[in-house]
This record gives sequence, C-alpha cells and structure tokens, in this order.
Amino acid sequence: MLRHSVPVLAVCTVFAIAAACWAAPGPELLDLMQEELDRSMANLAGASDDPMFYLQYSITEVHSVSLGAFNGGLEAPDESDRRFLDVDVRVGTEVLDNTHEIRGGSWRDNYAPPRQIAFPLEAEPAAVRAALWSETEYQYQKALERLTKVEANRQVMVEEEDLSNDFSPADPSRYSEPAVRTSVDTDEWRGILKRVGEEMARSEFVLTSRVGLTLEDRTTYMVNNEGSRLQHSNYYHRVSLSVSGMADDGMRLSRHETYSAASADHLPDEETLEADAARLVSELAALIDAPVVEPYIGPAILRNRASGVFFHEIFGHRIEGHRQKSESEGQTFTKKVGQQILPEFISVYDDATLEQFNGIDLRGYYKFDDEGVPAERVTVVEHGVLKSFLTTRSPIEGFPRSNGHGRRYHGHDVVARQANLLVVSDSIVPYERLREMLIEECIRQGKPYGLVFDDISGGFTMTGRGGPQAFKVLPLLVHRVYADGRPDEIVRGVDIVGTPLTSFSKIIMAADDPGVFNGTCGAESGWCPVSGVSPSLLVTEIEVEKRQKGQDKPPILPPPGHGGEL
Repeated sequence: MLRHSVPVLAVCTVFAIAAACWAAPGPELLDLMQEELDRSMANLAGASDDPMFYLQYSITEVHSVSLGAFNGGLEAPDESDRRFLDVDVRVGTEVLDNTHEIRGGSWRDNYAPPRQIAFPLEAEPAAVRAALWSETEYQYQKALERLTKVEANRQVMVEEEDLSNDFSPADPSRYSEPAVRTSVDTDEWRGILKRVGEEMARSEFVLTSRVGLTLEDRTTYMVNNEGSRLQHSNYYHRVSLSVSGMADDGMRLSRHETYSAASADHLPDEETLEADAARLVSELAALIDAPVVEPYIGPAILRNRASGVFFHEIFGHRIEGHRQKSESEGQTFTKKVGQQILPEFISVYDDATLEQFNGIDLRGYYKFDDEGVPAERVTVVEHGVLKSFLTTRSPIEGFPRSNGHGRRYHGHDVVARQANLLVVSDSIVPYERLREMLIEECIRQGKPYGLVFDDISGGFTMTGRGGPQAFKVLPLLVHRVYADGRPDEIVRGVDIVGTPLTSFSKIIMAADDPGVFNGTCGAESGWCPVSGVSPSLLVTEIEVEKRQKGQDKPPILPPPGHGGEL
C-alpha cells in the first residue's frame, strides 16, 4: 500500500528560497462556510424521520509547483492553485447511522468511489454558498438512501460481533494560522536539476532517468456543527532522483532516492544530489550484472528504512481501527489487546504530533486529523504487548473515542490511517555486530548465506477474510552475505512474502541506527503522506520468491550519444 508520491505538475517564478505569507481569504471563507452550515443544519436536521445530526465542511487548498529534468533535459515547469470540497453528513443516531457497514455484499457497498469536487478559488459569497449548498444536498440525499439500506441489512443479518456506536462526539477544536506559500529560486533549481540530470543520463546502461523538485502547500479550512473551526497547513516538498535499466534477461531494474522536507531550506544541496545520483547509477550497474536469487528461506537483516516500510505494510495496516470492526476484515489483532504480539524488547508508537526525527522532517506530521480531532501520540505496542489501535470518530469495541487518526485524500471517506509509525527497541547492538550475528545465525542453521535488504519500495498486504492474511514487500536493493566469509554480493529479482504473525516472531535483535522513510500510502481513503522510523532488525527467517519480470529484450541500439549512430 505504500508508494512514493506522484509529483503534482505546477509553475512558479520567484526569486528566493523562502516562505512568505500571502493573501489567503481564511477568516472570510470560514465565515461563509459557517453561515451555510448553520442554514443547512437548521433546515435539514428535522427534514425527515431520520435527522441529520452531524455536518462537516472541509475545503482543501493546494498550491503546487513542479520542476524536473528527464533524461538530462529540462521539463516545462508548472504551477497550480486548486481547492477541493468535502461534505460529511451523518443521519440517524450516534448508535446507528448511514456510515454503518453493510454486510454480505461487495466492497462497493461500503466504499464509495472518489468524488472530487472543485471549489471556487475566490471567497465570492454567492459562489461559495452555491457550492456548499449543492454538495450538501447531494450528500444528504445519499446519506438517507444509505441509512435505509443499513437498516434493511441489519434486519436480515446475524448480530454483529462489535456492537459499538457508529459515531462518537468530540470537543470542538479552534485553531487558526496564516497560510504560507513556499517559494524557491526557480532559475537556480532548474540549473541544479539539469546538471544532476545530465550526469545521471550519461551512462549507456541508464535507459531512463529523472530528477525533480515538487513543492506542495496544503491548507485545510474546516467547520462542523459541534463548533469546530480550523485553518491549518502542511507542507510536502520533495526532491526525487530515479534511474532505470534492464538486465539481459528482460528484468527491469531501478534505483531511486527521495528527500522530503517541510520547508524549502531543508531541501538537499547540489553536492548531496550529485553524490547520491552517482551512487544510484553505480547501484543500477551492479543490479544489471547481478545474479537472480532463487526462492529461499533463511536469516536476514532489514536495514532501518527498509524495516520501517516493512512494519508499515505488514503491521501498521492491521492496527488501523476500522479493520477491527469490519466483519469482512481478517482482524489479526482485534482480540489480542493485552497480549504479547512482538518480542518484549520492541515497542511501537504512532505519533502524528512529531514534526522531525533526528533533524529529518516527517511527512506523517499534522496538527488535526480530517475529522477535526487533534493529533495524538498513540502507544500501540509496549514491550511487545498490544495496547491500542489507531481510531477515528467511528468507535470500536474497547476504544470509544478518536485518537486523531481519521485521515483521507480529498474526495474520499475518512478511515483510520497511520501517520508517523515509530518502532523502538530496548535491546540494541551496533550495526556491525548485527551483521556478525546474521553470519552466526546462518552457521547455526546451516545456511550458506543470509540476505540484507537495504532498500524497499513498498508492497501490499491482504487484511480481508476473503483471502490469505499474507503480504508481499518489494525490495529494490538486496545483498547476499556469505557465511564462509566471501565478499557480499548484490542480487536481484527477489520479493519478500509471508504472514505477519510468523514474521514478527522471528525478530531477535535490533541495531542502534534508527532511520526514517518518508512516503505516501494508498488505502481506502486515498493517498496520505506517512513516515516510518525503525532500527535495522535481524530476523531468523524470512521467505523470498522470484519477482515477476518482463520478456522483452533489451534495446538493440544503445542510447543516442553512446555509439550506433549512422
């Protein structure tokens, strides 16, 4: 479910790396939203036998800028300003409302397709009110229709295991901060991107390369009938490097690096980009010549960032609150609160309030979730024992209130999502010692080698009851470490597979090297920025299988500039 964010195309010509306030119509817009919300509540709350008891308006304002170079050539720079509207309506009662799960049907009964509503950029009263009124009418009618289906479904189905209410009230939140627009010297950055891009494209075996800068300023305006009134911002800036090539057997290979920042002055300098670009090209060359790994079970090390992705995929999604309540979910951990599910030396937290870790900006940080609830630090696992889940305003058994993890990409329904997932170990050794322990474990098991997973792009995990409770994680860079002392060897074509409960039981030690991954996760509520922090972990057993590959031959002619011209 984890992927790197797709840059939003945009254009900006400004003159300094800076962040400047701009004339955003925050208070005026919030006033208009509040007036229309009050009018809707006054007229719709008693308009049917099933009252509308909750109404929320959210407007997401996105300013984005993109610069890039593809195969060494500059792309056209772009800029855009957009606003999107989300209207959340609940009808019925807090005990049973229109969001209740409909059982026995398809997943489409419970997850509506994305509905992105463009909203006026100017706070022109008539246009703003018309947009709010139109979408409120639509969502109100759909809510009434769905509540009818919910009530009918309940009559013909067995009693649910989790009888929690469908909605929990929350104290109103009030917060306002000025909107800030990030700006950079575009001429300077285009020069950097071109120079780095030309170096990346110079090698004959590089089929494609790209270097890009994306700036995204995201401001949320929100009001609800409980009295919440919010204006808050997040900043998602990235520089990305990527190269790709093809091995002789048709396998496509890639290496990439991303740098995430919450302000322009935290972006990497040209020297850093040049060094990492050279490293990526070198690693791609090694991968192209590397042997393919056969299916294998044996000891392994998940390096820090790779471990963070691993935990996000196979653990993090299983502690999201709605998965504990849904009858269609596998509910791996639902009944395990108070039980040991990880080694005693491992604790796990999800802390949306954490802006940085060791000086690195975290993409999963936010002040309020998408239901207006303040962000919280949640102790999920303490010394191996499961303590809590990530929750929204839809209660689950034993957890009647939200802990600020209701998230979505605009146009989607809110569900529980990860933010900053932190894996902490009480038992650590230096990384070099962890590597020695890997070799010792190989010798103990009679294995000729162990694997070190240096980088992982993401993967997917199956959490529903309709399929196996399994996962697949997609490594990008893997080393084979031989037990007999031979030099380490880069290998390719390997995916990690397994089941979560078995995989967690195999962790035996952690290193003293916590690292950060920053990414974007796609799940039921759309693409959400996330982060993970984890040390390197040694596991006694991990299973790998061959990766699917293409059957096309590599290009017959070398790229232009590398011979073969007429």
